[in-house]
Amino acid sequence: MIKAIIIDDEPLARMIIQGYLQNEGDIQVIAECGDGFEGAKAIQQHRPDLVFLDIQMPKLTGFEMLEILDELPHIIFTTAFEEFAIKAFEKSAVDYLLKPISEDRFKLALQKFRNAHGTAQTQKTIKNLQEEVEEEILERIVVKNGTQIKLIPVQQVIYLEAYDDYVKIHTKEGMFLKNKTMSSFEKQLDSKQFVRVHRSFIIKVDQLAKIEPMEKESYRGILLNGDKVNISKSGYARLKQTIGL
Repeated sequence: MIKAIIIDDEPLARMIIQGYLQNEGDIQVIAECGDGFEGAKAIQQHRPDLVFLDIQMPKLTGFEMLEILDELPHIIFTTAFEEFAIKAFEKSAVDYLLKPISEDRFKLALQKFRNAHGTAQTQKTIKNLQEEVEEEILERIVVKNGTQIKLIPVQQVIYLEAYDDYVKIHTKEGMFLKNKTMSSFEKQLDSKQFVRVHRSFIIKVDQLAKIEPMEKESYRGILLNGDKVNISKSGYARLKQTIGL
């Protein structure tokens, strides 16, 4: 028996998916969740084979929820995204259902899942999809702090630092690790507030106290909290353009 979970903040959307699944004798819905927090807990508890996941939800979006999971089940996204974003889904190994969901399209998505069942759906695939679909400016960063899920408003970020396959997020509350690329953050953060000053550093410009010249046209930034960051020649040029030096 295939175990499935439905995660959507709209009761009607959950009811429609549940109704379509009644005709599938080998799929059992083991949980329905109305937000991403509930969804993450249900996935960790039940370890489903398949999840129907809404993207645009309050509290925690579908993508944010997936970022904090250690292992991914197979995902069929349910989305109201417009046509420009659908191309990203079509290029990925992940299927999607565009709302309102028709039964014929639902059956096609299930067939795609059955063909892929037993193979791994990687976190990398989800990350690539998220970066292509999400074009809005990042307003918060979701991290997993032990067993707790923490949402960090970007206004609390002082600077970001590359750390192997992770990014260190330095805030006034402390430092948090995020498995994400610096280039991804650079694309999603507001360029009027955040500047990539070095391949290893992105700073929030209002947290910069002063700039010290170093050798070979490089610089060092001193932040308001006393931390020091490297500033490259190209990073210095970007910083000057942003703050109007």
